[in-house]
Parts: sequence; structure tokens; C-alpha cells
Amino acid sequence: MRNGLRIILLFLPYGLVVSTSAAQRATSVSTSAPRLAPVAPGERIENLDTLKEKVKQYHECTCACGCYAKDLDLQANRAIAFLKRRMAQTQKPAKPAIVLDIDETTLSNYAEMLKTGFAYDSKTFAAWEEEAAAPAIPGTLRLVKEAQRLGVHVVFLTGRPERERAATERDLRAAGFDQWEKLILRSADEAGMTALQYKSGERGKLVAQGYSLLVNVGDQWSDLRGTPEAEYSVKYPDPYYFIK
Repeated sequence: MRNGLRIILLFLPYGLVVSTSAAQRATSVSTSAPRLAPVAPGERIENLDTLKEKVKQYHECTCACGCYAKDLDLQANRAIAFLKRRMAQTQKPAKPAIVLDIDETTLSNYAEMLKTGFAYDSKTFAAWEEEAAAPAIPGTLRLVKEAQRLGVHVVFLTGRPERERAATERDLRAAGFDQWEKLILRSADEAGMTALQYKSGERGKLVAQGYSLLVNVGDQWSDLRGTPEAEYSVKYPDPYYFIK
């Protein structure tokens, strides 16, 4: 006995000696309820497969997060309302223009994105664009027709490369668009630019040519930001991808 504590030793076969207190501790550990270690900080990031499913539900309007088609119509209607007010003013702007992005703004690539699991491969996507099968986004078609009725020049400004001009024109016409003023595609010299640099630079060229940029519509912030900006910029939702 030392300091009033009695230790009883158990003599086990093969010369193994274990104290009763140690044996009791081992028993208590083995019979305790299962425990979970604290989760890592990254667990707060939503799982990619869960996000993909939510994106599908948003497109199909079965998600509590909203309805893609309704959101697109809402933004298109805002652009139409601005054009009507602006063109109703007594003093008309010189060469009034509306600038529109194409992919996920004018034409929908959802069918191709769904087929590839929202993964981007440049060759696969280029082949899809060559098919010229992307349908129109209905709100944008209404917007373009209204802009033309009001006497506003329609300019498509896309990050697609110049080599895809013929396929892009075929798709636009098949989807119901016609009589646009300009279709601007990215030249080889502009290939190294970010989307923001390229698109703001092309808008600058339009202003230098005398156009008044009334409305600019795009699904990426890089479609809208940078100098010069339109009088009214409209951002379409795009949960599928992000372009700088």
C-alpha cells in the first residue's frame, strides 16, 4: 500500500500481469457508445453531386431554390421595359444598340451540358456548337424582336472563336433570330484575353463607331463589367459554369 491506495495484481497465464484498474479501464472503453470525431472544416462545402442535382431541379423548376425559366423571363422583361422607356423619350439616342451574349443568354446549351454531366471539354463542346442545334432562350427571343420593333440595333457579342461563325449564324437563324446588326466573335489575336477584357474592348469599339449602348445582357459578370458599360446591364442566372 502506498499513499492509501491498494493495488491488486492479477497473475495471468504466460506471465502477463495486469492491474485491476487497467482491466476496468479497458472494459469501459470497449463497451462505450460509438463516437464521431469532429468533422473537417471542408465538410461545410456542399457535395458536388448534390449541387449537380440541385442545378437540375432548378432547371426543371422542381427546386425550392427557384425556377430557371421564370428567372430568365423576369430578366428579359426588365430589359424590355427599360428599352421601351428609353426609346419613348423625346430625345432619341444615336444608333441605339442592345448587346447580347450568346451561350446561356441567347441560345441554351443545357442539353449538351446535361449529357456531359456539366463537365466541359473544348472539343466536345465545339462539336456541339457545329451541330447548330441549341434552342433559343424564349425571353431573349422576345427581347430581340421587341428591340428590333423599337428600332434598336441588335449586336451579338460572343466568346466563341471566329472559326465558328458559320455554325453560329445557322443556329441563330434556326432558333428564330434574324436581321441582327452585328455578330462579333473572338479573333485569334484576342484568344489570350480574359472574357472581361475581350468583351469590354469590343464594346469600346462599338462606342467608337457611334453606337449608344442602351442594354447589355449576359449570363456572366464578365459579359457586363468593364469600361464602357451599357446604360442598363442585365444579368441572367447561370449556375452551370463561371467565366472570368
